[in-house]
Parts: sequence; C-alpha cells; structure tokens
Amino acid sequence: MKVTDHIKKAKKSLFSLEILPPLKGKGIQSIYDGIDPLIEFGPAFVNVTYHREEFVYKKREKGYLEKISIKKRPGTVGICAAIVNKYKVDAIPHIICGGFTKEETENALIDLNFLGIDNVLLLRGDPIKTEPAFIPEEDGHHYAVDLVKQVVGLNNGEYMDEDLQNATPTNFNIGVAGYPEKHFEAPNMKNDIKYLKQKIDAGAEYIVTQLFYDNQKFKDFVNTCRENGITVPIIPGIKPISTKKQLLALPKFFHIDLPDELVDAIESAPDADTVKQVGIDWAIKQSKDLIDFGVPCIHYYTMGKSLAVREVVKAVFGS
Repeated sequence: MKVTDHIKKAKKSLFSLEILPPLKGKGIQSIYDGIDPLIEFGPAFVNVTYHREEFVYKKREKGYLEKISIKKRPGTVGICAAIVNKYKVDAIPHIICGGFTKEETENALIDLNFLGIDNVLLLRGDPIKTEPAFIPEEDGHHYAVDLVKQVVGLNNGEYMDEDLQNATPTNFNIGVAGYPEKHFEAPNMKNDIKYLKQKIDAGAEYIVTQLFYDNQKFKDFVNTCRENGITVPIIPGIKPISTKKQLLALPKFFHIDLPDELVDAIESAPDADTVKQVGIDWAIKQSKDLIDFGVPCIHYYTMGKSLAVREVVKAVFGS
C-alpha cells in the first residue's frame, strides 16, 4: 500500500521505522533483530536506507596507490523484498543520486516495480568523505528533484529506451526529505523551502523530515510549508538520544540544535542508563506533542538499534 493511502485510511497518527542495511559480512538476521522488537506495535512501513560505497587509497609497493572500497552494504532492493516477505509490511527503499547513473537508477526502479514495491524515498545523498562537495556520477542526477522527475516519467511509462513499445507504467508513491532546521547547504530557510516546493511541484507526494529535538522548529517548518503552498503530508523524524557522545555527534552530522533542557538533563545524568532514559523520555514527550499537533505519522530512526525506540513506541502507540 502507498504511504499516502496509509495516511488517508488511518483514523489516528501512524508510526514508521527506518533501518540501516548491515555492513558487509553480516546476514539478514541482523535486519530482523532490529525489526522484531517493534513489529508487534504495527508499524505502517519500514524505510531502508541506501549508503553508497566509500573509498580509501592505500599505499602499496613502489609507492602506487590502490583504491579500495569500504563500508559496502548489501543491496537495499533485496532487503526490502525480504522485509515484505517476512513481515507483510510495506518497505520503502531510499533511492539516491550519488553513486548511480540514470540508467542504473531506472534498472533499480524496474526491479522494485517487478517486486511489487510501490513506495520510494528520493534523496540526493551526502558527498562521500573524500569529496569536498557532492559530485554526481557521470550521467547521474545532481539533485533529488531530478530523481523525482525520472520516477514521475516512469509512472507515465516513459523509459530511457525510446524504442520501447507499449511500456508498462510504474506506480510509485514518491517521498522526499525535508529539513525543519534547513539543509546545511541552503543559505536560509526561504531558499530551502523554495527547493522543497520544486520537488513537490515535480510530483513528490509526501515529506519525511530530518530528525530534530525541538518540536517548535518542526511546527514552524510545517506552517512555513503551508504558507508556501506545500500541502502534502509532512512526517516528522525522531531519534532517541542514547549516549552523551551524541551531544556532539548529532549536531555535527545532522546540522541540528539541541534544546537547553535536553542537553542539561543529559550532561547531569550520573550514568549511561540514566542518559538512555532521558533520551527515551524526551522522545516520548516529543511524540505525544506531535500527535496532539496532528501529524499523520511519526518516523523513528532506529540506526540499527531498536530497543530505545521500542520503549518510545510502546509508551506512545502500545495502548
């Protein structure tokens, strides 16, 4: 079922999950171990991220450098198929610009359509660590809006091979990312909203946000979107903080601010268990307030660790 159909049919706020494909060398059971503790509460769908290959250069004999792939993860398409088969829940693959040509993107979408997967989340993706800025593949897409246009084209039966006769249209429900505290590359929120609206105008049907910890920033973001003619469902992204190290890591990697009250509570926590409980309690409070605000769904970033999210979901959706 499409994400927007889930939302239309629901009589209350839903919840969804986001998982990471395992690193190479790990099997599918590592995915199941992350989903099993949450499946009893009935997630509407499960997102599966895509992480492109990264490379390092190692010096070999005679001084030459060898390019070596690192952090290769199994294919998102196969993982989505396994999740649908095991749990009978909709799986949503992330499709990114980085690392793919337009033809490779089309082939992945054809595979997904063949498997009956009818939702995609389209993202530009981050630059790899060895790049100073995002660099697309040759004959790849520069921006997420270009991905949206390609998928909309497939939904209209427009394939790259113009000689195809009577090509079967796909039927993808298209989601894109939004940033309550703006994308870090955008000069300001006005500019960021402009590009978000371009993705919606191109055919995107719902928005999933970057994680945040200040609900007021999300509410302001929603109001700004509505003022600028963006009427599609906006799904907030939540992740419980679990360690003191994340006070530094989360702002660095996700370009977000943390509320003073949350930071003070975590810094004053006497031990690791207390830190985890502070993070869980904050996420529960966030979730309940967002439901009162009327969000259609709450998207929980598990980052491969589901136990803290389970406590939040149990408290918010368990009754």
